[in-house]
Amino acid sequence: MTRPDTPAGPSGTSTSSEETGAPSPAHSRSKPPHGSAGGQRDYKGTKGRGAKGGFRKGGGKQSAQGAAHEGEGRRPFARVRPRSSREGDASEGPVLLYGLHTIEAAFRNSDRRRHRLLATENAQRRLTERGIDFDVPVETVSPRQLDHLVGRDAVHQGAVLEADPLPAFGPRDLARARLVLALDQVTDPHNVGAILRSAVALAADAVVTTERHAPEEGSVLAKSASGALDMVRHVRVKNMARFVTEMREAGFQAVALDSEGPARLEETDLGEKVLLVLGSEGKGVRQGVREACSALARLDMPGAIASLNVSNAAVLALYVTRGKMGL
Repeated sequence: MTRPDTPAGPSGTSTSSEETGAPSPAHSRSKPPHGSAGGQRDYKGTKGRGAKGGFRKGGGKQSAQGAAHEGEGRRPFARVRPRSSREGDASEGPVLLYGLHTIEAAFRNSDRRRHRLLATENAQRRLTERGIDFDVPVETVSPRQLDHLVGRDAVHQGAVLEADPLPAFGPRDLARARLVLALDQVTDPHNVGAILRSAVALAADAVVTTERHAPEEGSVLAKSASGALDMVRHVRVKNMARFVTEMREAGFQAVALDSEGPARLEETDLGEKVLLVLGSEGKGVRQGVREACSALARLDMPGAIASLNVSNAAVLALYVTRGKMGL
């Protein structure tokens, strides 16, 4: 894969704007040159470092809805659109969801179209005890049959749900959002799953990823999210820098986390609507995306290990931002 901070691929061909993170010009195919993103990036603060200026650093009929969908303001989205076949690999369902928390959340999500449940008698009983009404055909199977279906290493807990991927949500579905988390090419489904859980726990309105260089809404991501994929909007965008620009035009303060940010996140001015942008470990937020943001900020760690992985940085950034916003 061509590095995001490289203006041309290995054969000298220009990279796409999605690769660089910069918006595409309206009437030109040429790309502006990008400078080097520079070295390893993480979510830490370097004590004593002064600012140098510039940018330095995831349906059948449903009788109940999940907690994340209850109450006014918890679903600040305009509408649900059918998923287009052009939306990427995740559109080519169905998918197999496994694990009791994941399946419970999928049954509580009115946006999730379900087809068939394969479960052991024990798993069926446990789901029933959690108040789940099975609105799809149920097949009683053995654990060994499920191992054969999803793999012996999959922690299925005796249940597998066949379902469609979630509808394709986009920027237009964020009309009433106040706190949004954007992940710029974070590719590890376990990290993204953990971030989805944190987003639900800290009441973020949506998690945004790129359509490419991001995990699809499949079994691994759903299991890692432990139900959160069905409890928070997962928006996928073609061009992250363009998305950031559109969110700023909609009144959001877009803050990219960067280890060389000129100010701590706690000291950064935030408005009534905030978009937090985090990048992949190592590369960080790409240059074009950083330049589209309103501000850069860092997370200072007081201990001997001064860096956090992206999932830990996300939960801390959400916590600090909620406190500053008075949420």
